[in-house]
Amino acid sequence: MPRPWILTETNWKAVGATAFDVAVLPWGATEAHNYHLPYATDVIQCDHVAAEAARLAWERGVRVAVLPTVPFGVQAGQLDIPFCLNLNPSTQALVLRDLALALAGQGVRRLLILNGHGGNDFRAMLRELQPVPGIFLCTINWWNCVDPRPFFHEPGDHAGELETSVMMHIAPDLVLPLDEAGDGSERKSRLAGVREGWAWAPRKWTSISADTGVGDPSHATAERGASFFAAVTERISGFLVELAALDPDDAYQPERS
Repeated sequence: MPRPWILTETNWKAVGATAFDVAVLPWGATEAHNYHLPYATDVIQCDHVAAEAARLAWERGVRVAVLPTVPFGVQAGQLDIPFCLNLNPSTQALVLRDLALALAGQGVRRLLILNGHGGNDFRAMLRELQPVPGIFLCTINWWNCVDPRPFFHEPGDHAGELETSVMMHIAPDLVLPLDEAGDGSERKSRLAGVREGWAWAPRKWTSISADTGVGDPSHATAERGASFFAAVTERISGFLVELAALDPDDAYQPERS
């Protein structure tokens, strides 16, 4: 049966009869994920997280429309890896602007960008779009909206234990045996501030990782992925319920007297 919260599965008859409260735009990437995970890992994860969070919110009476996942992200540091497909942030900003304007013109008042790729950063784009009338814009990075440390030995940054465990849960047929994975070791920056986290510079991926992974996937299990996935989707669904109830013209709590 079509899921009415998934736009690609529904139809104009159903859409025309539904007063949607919130739209969700999942945004992933197409890139290598160590040796054992598919190029579409970020897209697949976004698809599943958005769909399950929307289902849970729908059961609580919130009408969510999950839009098709954007499959391309910022890959400027990975262009020497075959088929890592790059959209520059300026291109993303134009795509997001067009979609936000279309939705605002159709009466959609709340849009959540569900980010599935660490190279994407939508905050500056949302600041630029803030003056667009009639629509409230916000974003969530799905992988860190819940503290992952209680769920994993070491979550990892890219294709490590966290991502591998989640993929084992949601798409096990696409995950190669872990003995085929690289160890995900990372060469750290020579700059102390970057290593310690109080300075930042983009990484050239083939200079920091031999297998394109950053993080050891060897402890990954489907059970850990299922537990983390459930915690993440429950939290995001609660956010969707709150977001649906929000009046974008009255979005802040009153000052305490």
